[in-house]
Amino acid sequence: MSDTKKYGWTGQGLRINLSTGEVSTVPTDKQWIGGTALGYKIFWDEVPPKTQAFDEANKLVIAPGPLTGTGAVCSGRTSITTMYPTTYPRHMVGSAHLGGDIGAKIKYAGYDFIIVEGKAKEPVYIYINNDDVQIRNAGHIWGEGTRRSHELISQETSPNASVTVIGPAGENLVPMSIVINAKSHTGGGIGGVFGSKNLKGIAIDGDQAIHIAADKEDWEKLVNRHKELLGALTQTVVSRYPHPLFEYHSLNSRWSGMPGKQWGAANPPINVPLDTRRLSKMAFRTNAGEFFLGDKEWGLHVRNNGCFACPIRCYPVIKDVKTAAKFNVSPITEQTCGGLLFPVFFYPNLKLHPERNIEIAIVGSQLMDDLGLWCNYGQIQRDMVMMYTDGYWKKLLSKEEYDSLPWKKIDDVDASAMQEFLPKIAYRQGEFGKWMGETTPVMLEHFGIPLKTWSDDHRSLYWSNGHPKHHTNEDDAQLGCVLNCMWNRDPMAHAHVNFTRSGLPIKEMKHIAKVTWGDESAVDQIGDYTPVNEYKMKRLAWVIARTELHNMLGLCSWMGPWEYCPDEKNQYVGDPNIEAKVFSAVTGVKKTGDDLDKDATRAWLLQRVYTMRQLDSSNMRQDHDTVPGWIYWDPKDKKPFTKGTVRMDPADIQKSFDIFFEQMGFNKQTGVPTVDTLKEYHLDFVIPALQKEGLIK
Repeated sequence: MSDTKKYGWTGQGLRINLSTGEVSTVPTDKQWIGGTALGYKIFWDEVPPKTQAFDEANKLVIAPGPLTGTGAVCSGRTSITTMYPTTYPRHMVGSAHLGGDIGAKIKYAGYDFIIVEGKAKEPVYIYINNDDVQIRNAGHIWGEGTRRSHELISQETSPNASVTVIGPAGENLVPMSIVINAKSHTGGGIGGVFGSKNLKGIAIDGDQAIHIAADKEDWEKLVNRHKELLGALTQTVVSRYPHPLFEYHSLNSRWSGMPGKQWGAANPPINVPLDTRRLSKMAFRTNAGEFFLGDKEWGLHVRNNGCFACPIRCYPVIKDVKTAAKFNVSPITEQTCGGLLFPVFFYPNLKLHPERNIEIAIVGSQLMDDLGLWCNYGQIQRDMVMMYTDGYWKKLLSKEEYDSLPWKKIDDVDASAMQEFLPKIAYRQGEFGKWMGETTPVMLEHFGIPLKTWSDDHRSLYWSNGHPKHHTNEDDAQLGCVLNCMWNRDPMAHAHVNFTRSGLPIKEMKHIAKVTWGDESAVDQIGDYTPVNEYKMKRLAWVIARTELHNMLGLCSWMGPWEYCPDEKNQYVGDPNIEAKVFSAVTGVKKTGDDLDKDATRAWLLQRVYTMRQLDSSNMRQDHDTVPGWIYWDPKDKKPFTKGTVRMDPADIQKSFDIFFEQMGFNKQTGVPTVDTLKEYHLDFVIPALQKEGLIK
């Protein structure tokens, strides 16, 4: 172990070649900071752009950030960059994101990132304990679910190790599959990449320190100030219901901890205190289980769990003995967001039996996690139901296969239906199982269904390039629409939706918008949209920068940015430079918020130009940045910019792209960065390759 203090960075990454068994270290290029930026740079340098996800030439770059492991608030995020198997029309570079403790353990083992390359001849897992790196046989674990795999690897390595594994879906190269860390923190879409390398999982332990450059007293003050900026889950900053300690309330808010509420399944039950504003009571602010499952969840709530260095603790732990006995599942469920909400989409008749919501969510989330399946933010469920209700499955499957599937259980809203349907997807059984595990456009293409059928139908919520709607026009009008076109998968961005759904009234949001982006017109009330303007697109550029910055620093996008906060005395204005202050305090490298935004934009641009090479595209606006027809639809045919609709106007969306590309220094017609822009962001090294391939002039 080195005695040299390591401020934020350890100074090295770990390279593991599964084909040869060779293990080596590589220096950290700190100018790329960490996370996705390191991943994009390694892919540019080392992976041919036409590589497919399951090719041996594909790599996994597992990278937290310089804040990870320091105790910086909400720094539990780790990015895994690879060729993403659910993108379309080809596999393109993308990143999955994990919470839990994997990032901190990577740093404590002495590394800033891990590159996994090649392919093992037989199933293996990797055990890392400081500089002791072993590639171990996993033949006896292959085939096990994620829960059992986690236990076996923990028993064979260390109970203190962070364990990340795949399930049968990943082993069977299902594109719609996950890796799972600490039994509940998932990285969607890349389980099959692990499986293609015969890699069952990674266990990491270590005891090396990550130091903080700032004075201890100054660091403590900064951490406490950062905590003062925190709200509840997704950075909501007011109560959901009227409360004596809050000026405002909003049903949009996830700050649901209220007097009279109780963690009913705790032993003994725990009452939620009156003053959840106190920093020592932060974990009582949020109950994501109640937000997704309704008020009855409080009686099943044991406690909250969460990621390393996060005081919010947004993962609900639910105990439901009745459901466990009825469906032979575990009485304890630990999940949040899609894991709890999206299994209900299997059931078009759920409105007839709303009381079954909780048991469906518990059975579905447990089984999907253990099989290692990914819901793709509900897209896999929506596809399945549309194919059923519109008669496609009956028409396209053989009579024998169709009759073998438990459709009546779907009609009857029986949670056990998932126990029959989901394994077929994980094990790729039959036409149903094989193609439901593919990305949406690949499935449609196989069955001869025009993609336009899906992209124009609002029920599908299918976006483009293989990914679903994820906080688009329903949350932030033009900004949400253009944003969703800017990465190869869904952007995993919350910098926009956290603000618009913060719970604050529009007058407060407009004040914050004026302070932060220069004009109050940068934000609209949801469902009361106005035509696009330069300030909305200026905010979009900021959202893109902060999204990629959080991916680079290792910060949670569910809890940031912090341009607003719960402090009503300051009109809820937060500190948009808090990320820079924490970064500088940890690393000793002085950067402003604008400096870091430029670093983040540079990383995002590298991802974009690498994608150009993958698509052979000199016109990204035409070939990549497409929006679905359903954003121009309203169930009551209300016109765009009419209060009460989120319907978009086609000409206004095109104008949004025009303004955004012009602001970014792109060719407005093609959405391609100009040579001058690439030079401005110190991306000179990409220009020769792009020119040689005829993608820029």
